[in-house]
Amino acid sequence: MDRLTALHYDIFQRVERSFSGLIPLLARLLFAATLLGYFWASALTKLGDGAFGFLRPSTNAYAQIFPRAFEAVGYDTSQLTVFHWIVVTAGMWAEFLLPLLIVIGLFTRLASLGMIGFVVVQSLTDLYGHGGITHDGTLGAWFDRMPDSLILDQRAFWIFPLVVLVIKGAGAVSLDRALARQFLGRTAYTG
Repeated sequence: MDRLTALHYDIFQRVERSFSGLIPLLARLLFAATLLGYFWASALTKLGDGAFGFLRPSTNAYAQIFPRAFEAVGYDTSQLTVFHWIVVTAGMWAEFLLPLLIVIGLFTRLASLGMIGFVVVQSLTDLYGHGGITHDGTLGAWFDRMPDSLILDQRAFWIFPLVVLVIKGAGAVSLDRALARQFLGRTAYTG
């Protein structure tokens, strides 16, 4: 039995060493394949009109991010504060920039942390700002044999590849790796 255990351990140690660099690349690929389009489409709905739309978010942006505050002022963005504008504008930029940084592998750990925070805030806004908490099945529950709740199940799967990237970095095929080699002289950089 000891020989079988040792063989098992040897084989899978080699597999782990050989393919551990593939994990971050696959996490970035998974993010790009499933969430990049989602976040960019959402960000596009927040852009205002004209060349400076990236500085003047659409009314839809305020409705998405501050639904109750927007309703309270009669859907008149001029009655919202600078704080609301800053949060909405930063949220719009984050939806464009953070996914892009993750996909190209630039500042991947920080971008992934930012996306985790973004998903948490988005989830809380969906639950409490948009009233999703009052609808059965929106929040869901873990360990309930139903893997399709919008918040707990779905968003856990969104966050998992981001956690992998925070821990392991962008991997071999990334701008992080190229910059580390160029500026830090690190050929064995793993982040």
